[in-house]
Amino acid sequence: MTPHAFVAMPFGTKSGADGAPVDFNRIYAELFEPALRAAGYDVFRADQEQRAGDIRFDMFQELLVADLVVADLTLDNPNVWYELGVRHALRARGVLLVQGPRPSQPFDLYTDRKLVYHLKDGAPDPDHLKDDCDSLARMARATQGAWPGRGTSPVYQLLPELREPDWRKLMLAESNEFSDAQRRWAGRLEVARQKGRPGDILVLADETPSRALWLEAKCSAGDALLDLERFEFALEQYEAVLQVEPKHKRSAQSKAICLGRLGRYEDAREWVRQLTEDHPHDAECWALAGRVEKDQWAMRWRSSAAELAAPATPTPAQMREAAAAEDASLADAIEAYRNAFTSDPKLHTAGVAALALAVMRQHLGGDAEPGLIEQLHGGAVWACVTAQKRNAADYWARAGLAEVMLLVAASHDVVARKFMFAVAGANQDWFALDSTRQKLALLRDLDFRPDETAAALQIVDREIARAAQPFEPRQVLLFAGHRVDAPDRAQPRFPMTLVPAAAAAIGPALDALEAGPGDLALVKAAAGGDLLFAEACAARGVRVQMMLPLPEPDFIEQSILSSDAGADWQTRYYALREQLPKDPPHVMPDELGPLPAGTNAFERCNLWLLYTALARGVDKVRFLCLWDGGGGDGPGGTAHMFREVKRRTGRVTWIDTRKLGARTDGP
Repeated sequence: MTPHAFVAMPFGTKSGADGAPVDFNRIYAELFEPALRAAGYDVFRADQEQRAGDIRFDMFQELLVADLVVADLTLDNPNVWYELGVRHALRARGVLLVQGPRPSQPFDLYTDRKLVYHLKDGAPDPDHLKDDCDSLARMARATQGAWPGRGTSPVYQLLPELREPDWRKLMLAESNEFSDAQRRWAGRLEVARQKGRPGDILVLADETPSRALWLEAKCSAGDALLDLERFEFALEQYEAVLQVEPKHKRSAQSKAICLGRLGRYEDAREWVRQLTEDHPHDAECWALAGRVEKDQWAMRWRSSAAELAAPATPTPAQMREAAAAEDASLADAIEAYRNAFTSDPKLHTAGVAALALAVMRQHLGGDAEPGLIEQLHGGAVWACVTAQKRNAADYWARAGLAEVMLLVAASHDVVARKFMFAVAGANQDWFALDSTRQKLALLRDLDFRPDETAAALQIVDREIARAAQPFEPRQVLLFAGHRVDAPDRAQPRFPMTLVPAAAAAIGPALDALEAGPGDLALVKAAAGGDLLFAEACAARGVRVQMMLPLPEPDFIEQSILSSDAGADWQTRYYALREQLPKDPPHVMPDELGPLPAGTNAFERCNLWLLYTALARGVDKVRFLCLWDGGGGDGPGGTAHMFREVKRRTGRVTWIDTRKLGARTDGP
């Protein structure tokens, strides 16, 4: 992600404080723009927008979403002061004040730190220009890297309860270049989310036009990974957001979920405790606290029951005994869910959860608050019914009402009808159905209404069998390596003469990993190492997914036909493609959109491969590379993939093309 800087300054030549002309266009072109670009920013000034229309649209958009606003206060220009005030009102930080020489300082910002640059004859002073550029670049980097919890806007400093507005709700009514790009990017992100491809989302997160969009993308990637139960990798996404925006509530909530699912219950409890303190009336935070307490309660009694019954499987009686012994955890979970439902009675999931746990506590012989179950029953039914009125297809409202019927002793037939109605609305969403199944499995294990619970489980299991369960590979075999040299390559790296030796090395490397059916291979499919690896995987029954950086005809032209013996490699490519009718190539421009400016398609594809592999489960990734140990250190290269996988898992197999046949665990 390249941060974005907007410069608020006068345009053209203006009279300075002493009446002498000041050329602000030269100041922008010779000082501001090169210094900010050197600091790593894309730089924009409102007069650079060439389209017809009101310049204010572009200016307001930039003041809202730019990562950094540089305001030039050399003159008391009303437009600049106005723009600075708008930015201070919209964002708590991200402002850098600069000025040329002036006889006095404005009172309102007298104590604010400013960078003073040098002028000579109304233009940047050539004797000081390099130092001024370096100083501005340093200050821009320092402003961006400052602790995000410290606001610099005087508006937010003096009004501590003021909260920044949601930038997405403030997008301008009239489209401009930025908002059009944002909408296209958001559309691609939504497609990736619907397809369940967190690897795609992670690539798109690297390509966002502003930090605000980056936060959204990282959260979306984390959500997709959380749905796929990749808790460690999902946690990385939320923590990355929290490093930039420590008070980002959505990421903080999701981090707590990840901590709980990873079994780090004490960390999760402390995290949600802080959340409920920061947001004491937020229903979602209290529901999250309930979820953490419920998960800890279930983990504790299941662990105790397993120890009690070891080495046999615990009986329902043993599980009830163990669950009853954890009454304090159960009471805490009930109270948290109850607080959530009280804070927002429309949150039917919290009401149903509170009711379920209160009924379980009574079932296990624990103390029950008089009238609590009756109150929760009425509230949960109302919340689920009204949610269905708002959206008849709301699966969670349907499933919640079915669960309520089971909990409050409705007849066997009523329970069965409600669950049949619920699963019909799941639209074969495997993850949603599995979530319902887990709740029913808990009731079954505690021997609650065994006949009715078994009937509900049978209905849900039948629907799960109809749903397409996501493919869960045993291993993810990721490959990167050299393409066969072109006939005119000056310095041979991987000539055709080494192809047989490379093929002979790849096969045993896959055998050492016990590659076979149930595994997934990710590869670009260029002539050379890619196709050798893909062919060897297919021969072992591995599911192969080719991921192409270019449209297929262009890829064949550039990465296959241009190689030595290109026609033969093309034949091999098509033969492999015919073996994979259920897995056609994924084409990067189709999946991720056009190549961003300044981006190399092949490096982008390598990142796409890497993220897709990691999103399948970090512990499943096995990286195999056919490589001479060279190459640059930039993102997306074989060296980068090697280091990233080795850092995370250590499961790397390196076939060194300088001594083909040898395999080591590092260069």
